[in-house]
Amino acid sequence: MDMESEEILWKQIFNKLQTQRSVHQEATDHELTIQQVDGGFFEKFGSLFREQVELTETKEKLEKEKCAKLAAEVIPSKLDYEQEENEILPTVESDSENEGSMVSSDSDLEENKDKNDLIFTALNIEELYAEILYEILHNVGCDVSYEIGQTTLFSYAQDAFKISNDKHNHLLDMAERKEPPELLLNVEIIEAKDLRSKDSNGMSDPFVTLYLNSNNTHRYNTSVKQTTLNPTWEEHFALPIADQNSEDMLILEVWDFDPAETVKEKFGKLFEVKGVKGMRKLVKEIALTATNGQHENELIGIAKIPLKTVPASGMTMWYSLDKKNKVSRQGVLKVRVSFSSEKNNQVAEQELRHMLRIILLHELETSKVAPYWWCGMFSPQANCLLTQHIAQSGLTPTEVSVCQYCVFALIHQSHALSFALFSKLLAGIVKPLQNNQICEDDVKLFWNATKKLLPSCFSIIRKIRKKTSNEKATMKQVTEVLKILNYILQLDLPPNTDLFPLNIYKWKTYTGDGPNCDIFGTINDAVVQGASDWMNYILENNNSRDESDVGRLTYYIQLIQLIKTDIQKSIEYYDKLFQETVNFQYAKSLYIFYQAKVSTLCEPEVTNICKNLKRLTFNGKTSTLMTTEDSKEPLSAGTSLFELYLAVQRFVVLGTGLCPADCDNFHIKNFHQWFHGGVAQWLDIAVYKALQRIEKAVELDKLTQVDNTVKYSSSAVDTLSIFYQVKVFWQQLNWPDVESSYTFIAKIIDDICRCSVFYADQMSAKVDGMGDHENVYEKKFEVTNEWCLAINNIDYVRETLEPFTQDLGMTDIIAKITDLKSPVDAQRCQHTLDNVIANAIDTVRNKIIELLEIVVNKMAPSMKRLLIEGAELCNQDSNSIDRLMMYVDNNLSTLHRELNEENFNRTLSIVWEMLGATLEEIIQCNLDKRRPPSFFDNLHKTLNLMLGSFKSPNDCSNCDALSRTERLLKINGLETNDLIHEVHLEMARNFAKEKESSYGEISVKVKFEGSAIKVEVMNARNLIAMDSNGSCDSFVRIHVLPEHKFSAIDKPKTKTHNKTQFPLYDEAFVINITHEQKAIKDGLILFSVKDKDLLGYNNQYIGEAFLPFSEIPETNKPLSSLPQVHLQLGRPTSLSSDCIRALEHRQGDKLAKEFLKKYKQRMGS
Repeated sequence: MDMESEEILWKQIFNKLQTQRSVHQEATDHELTIQQVDGGFFEKFGSLFREQVELTETKEKLEKEKCAKLAAEVIPSKLDYEQEENEILPTVESDSENEGSMVSSDSDLEENKDKNDLIFTALNIEELYAEILYEILHNVGCDVSYEIGQTTLFSYAQDAFKISNDKHNHLLDMAERKEPPELLLNVEIIEAKDLRSKDSNGMSDPFVTLYLNSNNTHRYNTSVKQTTLNPTWEEHFALPIADQNSEDMLILEVWDFDPAETVKEKFGKLFEVKGVKGMRKLVKEIALTATNGQHENELIGIAKIPLKTVPASGMTMWYSLDKKNKVSRQGVLKVRVSFSSEKNNQVAEQELRHMLRIILLHELETSKVAPYWWCGMFSPQANCLLTQHIAQSGLTPTEVSVCQYCVFALIHQSHALSFALFSKLLAGIVKPLQNNQICEDDVKLFWNATKKLLPSCFSIIRKIRKKTSNEKATMKQVTEVLKILNYILQLDLPPNTDLFPLNIYKWKTYTGDGPNCDIFGTINDAVVQGASDWMNYILENNNSRDESDVGRLTYYIQLIQLIKTDIQKSIEYYDKLFQETVNFQYAKSLYIFYQAKVSTLCEPEVTNICKNLKRLTFNGKTSTLMTTEDSKEPLSAGTSLFELYLAVQRFVVLGTGLCPADCDNFHIKNFHQWFHGGVAQWLDIAVYKALQRIEKAVELDKLTQVDNTVKYSSSAVDTLSIFYQVKVFWQQLNWPDVESSYTFIAKIIDDICRCSVFYADQMSAKVDGMGDHENVYEKKFEVTNEWCLAINNIDYVRETLEPFTQDLGMTDIIAKITDLKSPVDAQRCQHTLDNVIANAIDTVRNKIIELLEIVVNKMAPSMKRLLIEGAELCNQDSNSIDRLMMYVDNNLSTLHRELNEENFNRTLSIVWEMLGATLEEIIQCNLDKRRPPSFFDNLHKTLNLMLGSFKSPNDCSNCDALSRTERLLKINGLETNDLIHEVHLEMARNFAKEKESSYGEISVKVKFEGSAIKVEVMNARNLIAMDSNGSCDSFVRIHVLPEHKFSAIDKPKTKTHNKTQFPLYDEAFVINITHEQKAIKDGLILFSVKDKDLLGYNNQYIGEAFLPFSEIPETNKPLSSLPQVHLQLGRPTSLSSDCIRALEHRQGDKLAKEFLKKYKQRMGS
């Protein structure tokens, strides 16, 4: 049976069940009755179990899709960050339910310090305040976005520093009396583009001259860039500002340098000229040099920058270059301009840090911004104060970023700021740190600040599962935290830096003696600790109240589902983010932790439940299946045990995708071993439940077809449904271990074979006695539909055995055993299973044959009576033959109609065998009674009539016994003359097979011509010596057979040829016969060679040869033109042939006795 047919077979079984359930109420009741035997044991673990599994898988798939969809909505995009910068920051009151929940008193954070302590440490507040007042009075630059008056700034600073009015007035007076600061204008000439060409070669040699309009005698020049229209300088200049004249301007002139050259040198540039315009310029230069003998630089363009347009924070811009009397632009120049003062750098940084701290605390206090939301946006007043201080202190952007980073990290401990703030600052600090562009003191401050910032970062990772109403905000936080960690990972830590002190990171698994700087290890510990905290919370708050086995198993199923959901969320939300940002496999780390935890929790529980499963006692009767204790269902854990198995299995499959290189080393990989006892117990129970159900199914079977399309009844479907459910259960398990899989499959196959044999026995017992009818006249057996259905049922079950084993995955298991062990072991296993299957199939097939033999044997008496009566009453008017013929016809019709073709053919074979044995018995019995040939002839006719009742009477030729018996009937039914001729025909056939003969050979020519047989006896060779002198005196006599049909024909003979074994007869004869005699099909010519006695009274028999009429040509050609026919001489050799025996039984027949006498004489010659 091919795989397609096999699958169709199983689908038909299952679909038949479904159709019956939905259409026929009677069938549904039947199924319910069957299932009541074992409480729906097989359905519970088979199809219903699979439906539950498919439902779970579908649910998981939908949850995965939902998770992916939500993740796509939550993961922040670039647009989200741009919009976030323009959002109004939520206050603590308005967002207390939203982000406030994310702030916790994390034990990992250092204790909060009082704000006043932060304000009054390390620097006198009054001195700093006075410095700020001084900077407000001597404001530099302008801000194009807003203008804030001095009064507003004074008021803001007074509120922020919490200074009284009297103290403010006193400090303001002191600031007003101080000398104005000495300011510098810092200018960086960066590059120029699209300059006008001034040289004959189409290029220029540009340089820049810069000066203040108020001091045009103090000029600064850049270097000259040769032969380019797009020069790059990146040169810095500091221009002192004498007085704060708001109308002053920075003048930038771009010139083309013209070197001192002779006329000859100018002519040397002739081949470098570009275009007509270039030639005109070269001619002009030559003329000027020849006339004046000097050179002048040529102006390309000028840009003017009013100092009042320069903001305090400085600016970088492109400026157009213009030239008098020129409308078109002469090019563009990129310049950075800023203000600074000559202040001590360390003092300036320290002042900035304290300003930032005081102002930020004030901003947070007044704005009530929610934790984690402030991202560096100061109020306009605060921004103006800070910008003025930075500008007048001459601090670089890197120095400012380091100051901000240190202050923000400190304040972050008491009021959480946005992590995006820190990631942006780090983006500007990392490169200077890597290039050692930051002083040693600032590096120390940076790492101290980092140590303060990191605990909150790892707190976010640990508490990543905390429920919030704004998942997007959480996602952004995690993203920024990972950016921070990525920047830190790019830096080399100073020696002996303990970045993760154990007193803060109490959950850290670091066990070394030295400082801990392992950022990846800490990330992993944070991820694992977060998962551990979450799992402990679930275990503490979701304890199962049901302490039964089922309750505990259900609890673990739910727990694994929660864990899978968490891992799935980690994959969709965070795993890619972690890998792309810090090259850390977040989901893998989670899985490694969870697999160990699941193993620890589930293994002892499952092992204990399987260990305590109740054992079975079985005394051979299906009705007495019991546990060792008279209690509830032996597998009380029900499907929960295997639902947990599948849940763990799916969890393990998830791990193979997340950890392909490590999964083989996980303890959970061998999870199936926990369930081994449960599966073994299930199989033990299943076989006995199956026997119980089969017994009940046969009992309830009404032995009617399931429907008109099939030839089997309900018990066959019920039995196969058991096999189907077992197969479904095994397929759902998908057992991973090869060796135990083989053990389980071998047991399942053995049990299924056992059930098949049991079913065959039950069906055989059910139909025993059916079809027997008895009355005062006769006792007979009628073949019933029930018998046929019973046979078909058994055969239908048998057909499923081999495909069933393939469905269990036997082929795959054998292939795996080959890889795991050796081909020899695999072959041995295959051979064992094949033997089990073959033995079961043979046993069931023998049971079918046994049933068929019972059916045929029950028919035998009636058929025997038919044959005998037919032989005796064949030529008489009697209805007994018709009645018995109808009996045979009805029974055979029933068999042909109800049995499948294979079983019907088996039945015919058995019938042939039975008929052969019966007829042989009848023949022998009646031969002993010396019945006349007519009896056997009538018996033969009756047999042929009976064979005509069979649908395929020609098939009887395949039965040797029946064929032989039929031949005996034919022989014994012949008249004696015909029987004698049958002996001659048999001899002719035997002689024709001989290639050589010890009696010699005769050569003849024979033909039919008209109604005459013309014979020419040519010669004989190697005749056997009959005389004492070693020769013989031979002659040939010609007979035409059968003798009784040619009784009036002469029997010509040749002359005698003396004393030779090679006689040359050369005699021709004409034998006249009628056309009717010529048409006899089995006619023979017998050439009898004899040795003549001296007196002619006692001729001796040498041998004889036969020539059938069928081999004699009919022709008008003369005999001389015909080929010789060489015939081997032979003699009768045996009395054991059927024909001779038949003649011997005719002891009262004179003709038979005389023939036998001569026959024996010919044998003994």
